[in-house]
Amino acid sequence: MLQIDNLVFNGWGRLFFDQASLNLPPNAKAGLVGRNGVGKTTLFRLILGELTADSGDILLPKGARVASVDQEHPATPFSLLDTVLAADTERHDLLLELETADPGRMADIYTRLDEIDADRAPARAGEILAGLGFSVADLARPMSEFSGGWRMRTALAAALFAEPGLLLLDEPTNYLDLEGAMWLEARLRKYPNAAIIISHDRELLNNSVDSILHLREGKLDYYTGGYDDFERRRAEKARLQTATRVKQEAERAHLQSFVDRFRAKASKAAQAQSRMKRLAKLEPIAAVVEERVAPFTLPSPARPLAPPLMRLEHASVGYGGEPVLRNMDLRLDVDDRIGLIGVNGAGKSTFAKLAAGALELQSGSFRREHRIKVGWFHQHQIEALDPADTPLDIIRHARPDDSETSHRSRLARFGMGFDKQSTTVANLSGGERARLLLNLVAMAAPHLLILDEPTNHLDIDSRRALLDALNDYQGAVILITHDRSLMELVADRLWLAADGTIAPFNGDMDDYARLVLDRAKGTAAQGQGRPAKQKRDRGQKYAA
Repeated sequence: MLQIDNLVFNGWGRLFFDQASLNLPPNAKAGLVGRNGVGKTTLFRLILGELTADSGDILLPKGARVASVDQEHPATPFSLLDTVLAADTERHDLLLELETADPGRMADIYTRLDEIDADRAPARAGEILAGLGFSVADLARPMSEFSGGWRMRTALAAALFAEPGLLLLDEPTNYLDLEGAMWLEARLRKYPNAAIIISHDRELLNNSVDSILHLREGKLDYYTGGYDDFERRRAEKARLQTATRVKQEAERAHLQSFVDRFRAKASKAAQAQSRMKRLAKLEPIAAVVEERVAPFTLPSPARPLAPPLMRLEHASVGYGGEPVLRNMDLRLDVDDRIGLIGVNGAGKSTFAKLAAGALELQSGSFRREHRIKVGWFHQHQIEALDPADTPLDIIRHARPDDSETSHRSRLARFGMGFDKQSTTVANLSGGERARLLLNLVAMAAPHLLILDEPTNHLDIDSRRALLDALNDYQGAVILITHDRSLMELVADRLWLAADGTIAPFNGDMDDYARLVLDRAKGTAAQGQGRPAKQKRDRGQKYAA
């Protein structure tokens, strides 16, 4: 489907691709992985023709359609359903042509519309939109009424609906909630054409793709299987490379020793010359360079508090008007690991604010240990950072009484090297900013960590480092994340935000995944079951 031959690309003062090659099979679904900043998005821009390679070729079958989701859909006056339907350009163009076509041409148009199953298009679009969290009532709303996050989901829905020959998705779960990510995981498994997905979501890379593209040091390596298979094979490849290098170095040392001993001896000159030729032919084997990621520093509280940390009885909370959450009866103990699940808008972040002490109760009872220290991470903190500040400025403000040496030492433990410590926030990557803030909120050894989407900007290795730190941390955790793997490996219990309240969920993540998919199917069926007027004109059956 996609062939890349000896691709070379230099940009912004660095070499991104150095004779990189790839042959992606037809209908393959590949996860594109690699460290942040290595060039994954740059590869997409090269495939789309937005950037021009210095040398090499990127080849696609003639007429193949390529689509990506790189920005939210514009806020137009057109309805949500019509917007997604228009993404199938062939169907859209045929229907437009039908309005003015002569009778002879109309027969051909009807035949082609039947061939592409155009009359099912509204039902198919509705199913995709339901899976991404849109309601039946949303289908008729104009795009101008939706927020940026929902318009980004619309762009994703349009790309999935159009089913291009090659679909390019760059971190598609970053703007989805856990429910949307679960649905997308199932949908991508059934995607009929080729797709390349940049993702740091281990669950998606294990369950939705059949191969992994590893971008490292300007090269593309292709592995069949999911992410766990890739990790095993990469580790075995590294082991064999190391063993072969050790063997070669031993041979090189043996040959060099013979040459050094007998080069000047006439009776051994021919043998020495032969070994010199052998030495020259030995292709050097590169040493395996470990890609290490700095650990997270999440110090545990010095001494535990008496349980419970928090207790809510008939509690309601909101922002001054009608409560967002009501009648909550919950208890949080000193070693609880709570996974907070529920669709976007169900009140998860509102509950996080209440637990962090940033929001007052409207009614009911909320008792919390008066000595409790809370570390609260949320995405708005990243957005609120002053772009002119440096990590040193930020930690000086957080710990004004510490010495400069202590500040630099602490930042180094956070994984911020000397050069990064004086780099402005504007020039730090999203992952570096997230790492800095995650370590800062845990710096005071809190009794409770509240993490609201902590992984959005972290690569897979950093997510693993965060998981390891959370499992070593000895306090309580409330976790909100669309990363199913992190949720499964951290949370001991699940609380579900739904129907205006939060209550314990009786089941695990597999049970919740089934609930999410069944709910999406039910919403789609409800949308398809709406009564429609029977229209005489044959062409009208293809309309929404």
